[in-house]
Amino acid sequence: MQSLRCDILHAFSLSMCMQKNIYEWVRDHCLHHKYVCTDADPHNASQGFFFSHIGWLLVQEHPDCTEKKQKLSLSDLTTDKVVMFQKRHFVVSMLVLWFLLPMLVPWYFWGESLVVGCFVPGLLRHVAVLNATWLVNSVAHMWGNRPYDKNINPRENKFVSFSAIGEGFRNYHHTFPYDYAASEFGSRLNLTTAFINLMCALGLAKDPKTVSKETIVARMRRTGDGNNESNSCK
Repeated sequence: MQSLRCDILHAFSLSMCMQKNIYEWVRDHCLHHKYVCTDADPHNASQGFFFSHIGWLLVQEHPDCTEKKQKLSLSDLTTDKVVMFQKRHFVVSMLVLWFLLPMLVPWYFWGESLVVGCFVPGLLRHVAVLNATWLVNSVAHMWGNRPYDKNINPRENKFVSFSAIGEGFRNYHHTFPYDYAASEFGSRLNLTTAFINLMCALGLAKDPKTVSKETIVARMRRTGDGNNESNSCK
């Protein structure tokens, strides 16, 4: 029951963001991790800033991406009733939660005009959130240090961590993709990790996977670029 409540909250939140449904988001994220910065990566950063930021959404996806996407094993998603329900009803849930609710709440509760409700908490909010999210795909894969693995493109970028509430530690995340925190710094510059910690405290999430300090240090010494502020080395 607790897992179900967490799934419903996740579906509700993603519909409010209008950034694909859970099924498509997880599928594309798995593809990105498996084939990062290649033609099979949906937002391939090796194609430049514009493509990885927004251009990938404006063109037909690369054939390699389409081919590799079909080969992914997504049985854990297709058997999840909440995930598939949101996938089937995504357009309706998105229109209600992403657009109508932010527009109607200020109109109903404090007398704001529908025009302002549409363009400020509706469209302006959406544009700002989208661009902050896209920085993870573009800036954080092009500029910054690589303390954990200098052989991959993803970087550590504090500006992106601030704008995307904790999603700028890309070098760590791609080196240790199974760590739920996506960073070794806990909740520092990382409200996403703080939110997951809260869900764990409330019993809505459990068994978060982490990486030991010994593993982090060993990997940094073996493949890092030597430019870091690692907690594990202090």
